[in-house]
Amino acid sequence: MGSTASLTDEYTAATTATAWLDRSERGKLALTGGGAKEFLQGQVSNDIVGLAPGTGCYAAFLTPKGKMLGDLRVLDVGPPTDELLLDTERVALQELFNMIRHFSLGHDVQLHKRTLERGLISLLGPGAERVAGAGELPATEHAHALLAVDSIEVRAVRTEGGIDLICDGDQTAELAAALTARGAVGISETTAECVRIEHGRPRYGVDLDDTVIPQEAGLNERAVSFQKGCYVGQETVARLFYRGKPNRQLRGLRLHEPVAAGSDVTAGDRVVGRITSVANSPRFGEIGLALVRREAPPGSAVTVGDEDVAADVVELPFA
Repeated sequence: MGSTASLTDEYTAATTATAWLDRSERGKLALTGGGAKEFLQGQVSNDIVGLAPGTGCYAAFLTPKGKMLGDLRVLDVGPPTDELLLDTERVALQELFNMIRHFSLGHDVQLHKRTLERGLISLLGPGAERVAGAGELPATEHAHALLAVDSIEVRAVRTEGGIDLICDGDQTAELAAALTARGAVGISETTAECVRIEHGRPRYGVDLDDTVIPQEAGLNERAVSFQKGCYVGQETVARLFYRGKPNRQLRGLRLHEPVAAGSDVTAGDRVVGRITSVANSPRFGEIGLALVRREAPPGSAVTVGDEDVAADVVELPFA
């Protein structure tokens, strides 16, 4: 990682200073062509046509029944390449690639692979903007612009917890060294996951899969537009939003002891969910995320796993 910091030091850097993590393994694609926006508009849950250069959004791509096949970030790069840059969890990359290849036939859309060509380093913490030199970047999540870190050209992208830097893949190690020289601390995936869980942000392939509808995971505000035209899975998503309540919801669990991800969550004698992510937080202690049935709302006492570890259901983010 370019750092010998302890997990406690890593957490301190990620929450009170600046930390960096190499996330280049994320799947990355680009779309070009005059029909790229209109094509993607009909395939994902958020408003792509409404994007302007320098903006972006978070979206899901769904089955016809509204279940998540993956999620992605879409950045409108603008001139001179006029491409839409997409990045997604690596586990969802093949589904995203297949969807685009299959449904873009007949559209003016060209698909480009970028996973190996582009590096991605996330800066976390309140000092991220200063370390990246991104003080002029708009405060809106997904806002992005080209800038230089020392002599390295990067696309700086505003995130919920800091700044992502996208660079030429061959310059990733050089960028990490430059960020370290500017005072950022390299951290482990374990520390980054702890911060993610504290913030209550679900991750596809960990907390989300093809059994989950966006509203169940609390993603409607971030990932769904109810003003745009039709897209795959819209009918289910809209019906649940306007007429119903999901049977389960993403919740936090305050655990009295450590448990393993994948353990059942039980209320009384009924299994009401499964814990999907766990962390030992320096701030909150043992915590986790779970999709929990509405029979166990926030404030409920539940047990987790075969050892019946006591836990309390809480709203997200942890506070």
